[in-house]
Amino acid sequence: MQAKTLIASAIAVSVAAGTTVAGTIPPGEKPSVAPIVRAVTPGVVNIATKKVEVVDNAMLRDPVMRELFDMPERGLRRETQAAGSGVIVDAARGYVLTNDHVVKGASSIEVTTKDNRRFKAQLVGRDQATDIALLHIKAENLVAVPLGDSNSVEVGDFVLAIGNPFGLGQTVTSGIVSALGRTDLGIEGYEDFIQTDAPINPGNSGGALVTLDGRLVGINTAILSKTGGNVGISFAVPINMARLVMTQLASGGEVKRGRIGVTLRNVTPAEPSRPMESEGAFIEAVEPQSPAAQAGLSKGDIVLAANSVAIKSSSQFRNLIGLTPVGSQIDIRFRRGTEMLSAKVQVEPLKAKTSTQHTRRN
Repeated sequence: MQAKTLIASAIAVSVAAGTTVAGTIPPGEKPSVAPIVRAVTPGVVNIATKKVEVVDNAMLRDPVMRELFDMPERGLRRETQAAGSGVIVDAARGYVLTNDHVVKGASSIEVTTKDNRRFKAQLVGRDQATDIALLHIKAENLVAVPLGDSNSVEVGDFVLAIGNPFGLGQTVTSGIVSALGRTDLGIEGYEDFIQTDAPINPGNSGGALVTLDGRLVGINTAILSKTGGNVGISFAVPINMARLVMTQLASGGEVKRGRIGVTLRNVTPAEPSRPMESEGAFIEAVEPQSPAAQAGLSKGDIVLAANSVAIKSSSQFRNLIGLTPVGSQIDIRFRRGTEMLSAKVQVEPLKAKTSTQHTRRN
């Protein structure tokens, strides 16, 4: 990548060979992220959907009114159109990641690439709990956006948001990562959002959040707004979470979530019996004969790490369990009193009574 410069927040930085250093603008150069945009935008697509909706009201439910006005028994059907965004993540297989809410209920899905080629898309699978869906298109000469590592993203990193806001066509905005690990927002069943102030608006859903080395770190999903427009608080599904979902969708068309048989809550720092931790997942209960019980976990244990990832909250641990394939093991480090212990817990299939989207038992 040729050296270019970027001025952000009144600081000039030089981007060269993936390294960011403080500096000034060299003679003849201009502040620009154009090389990154040129490399990445061919992998971001516009998604158009058609959905058939059934209009229902009290008159349609009244047989007398239906007969009087010659209305259909099953309600009036109307077709609506919507626009969103998507990201090509596997050019060879024609895989496109987007949001579940972009394609949910769609009777047809059309993908338009940056070079204005249009393709009918097949829905490979969708996962409402993470708001991720996987599409397939039959096309040649596609360009995929390289996948990054969302675990390496830090607050303050510069990012670009690319999508199709308000159906205008491909648009690029910039900002920084303003927070990480946003959970319990009530947006989705499994949440671990990257928060950014890069302007994101309706139609950006399913688009790309990329770092200044051109790597995909998130799928833009939601905004926090009373008006429906951008106010500087937007959320993206981390690509590491989306990648796990994509793998299961590609192999079986659905995400099969598991459990280990524990009830969780966040650690309460003020509790005198647990003065050592302010973060982690506190185990409130362990089901008898469950994988957690068989691994030796007990009520009162505090999970601090799982599969070498630091656990900061019960929601984070719940997400990890829910995205770990059934039959796999989770390597857990936990504190019991003043003692640090470890255990390997196997994930078993969800029981029918615990399979609802917003369950808090894992």
